[in-house]
Amino acid sequence: MIIVGELINASRKPIAEAIRNQDSEYVKKIAREESEAGAGYIDVNAGIFVGQETEYVKWLITNIQSVVDTPCSIDSPDPQVITAALSVHRGTAMINSISLEKERYDRLMPVIAHTDLKVIALCMSDDGMPETADDRLRNADKLVTGLTRNGIPVGNIFIDPLVQPVATNTTYAVEFLDAVERIMTGYPGIHTICGLSNVSYGLPVRKFINHIFAVLAIGKGLDALIVNPLDAMMNASLTTAETLTGRDDFCADYLQAYRKGKFEFLN
Repeated sequence: MIIVGELINASRKPIAEAIRNQDSEYVKKIAREESEAGAGYIDVNAGIFVGQETEYVKWLITNIQSVVDTPCSIDSPDPQVITAALSVHRGTAMINSISLEKERYDRLMPVIAHTDLKVIALCMSDDGMPETADDRLRNADKLVTGLTRNGIPVGNIFIDPLVQPVATNTTYAVEFLDAVERIMTGYPGIHTICGLSNVSYGLPVRKFINHIFAVLAIGKGLDALIVNPLDAMMNASLTTAETLTGRDDFCADYLQAYRKGKFEFLN
């Protein structure tokens, strides 16, 4: 499971305050914690700072990579922000994200074309959010076709079928899960990714719903998540789900997690 740590996001009040105060030590602390908890990428978002996003994203990346070797997921739809961020980033970054929305697609494709960047591709178009698995598959096919034609290997593409709240429509979770399975089957070597929080929007005990949904998605083939890597229950759930779905030879990862005390909170 590829984990993209979601905590360094300016929509979170402590991060916004750290950015305003230029509190580099707090940012470094969160980066270390996410990396040590197993994040393969650290998401970086300063989108609330209109007019200063470029400056702050560069500042965040510089501070993060001064203490960890973990690559960043540059979370912005603005190609100028992404280009500036890449100028200070070490290693192969992830771009979060491109979509089929024409303006976003046309502006971002020249930045990512014929590079080794990892790319999150949202199954969204100018027609809006997809509702059915078929909608998602149509959008995924257009994204994969466009990205590969522009020199992005299938293995660098992370399709996000987009999660919608089941409180709005009880079929949304099932349609998402069906889409994951069909994308993973139809495009060998591709990745699927999502954030979880939307699925539980409007319902009580949201964290528990998110955990169960993550396990179900792994069962359908999902292999990347944008989550809080410091969530002990989520980590235990993901490790166990991967073991039970045949992705953990000889249960090695499960046993290693157990020896490291990753399940002690259950006692």
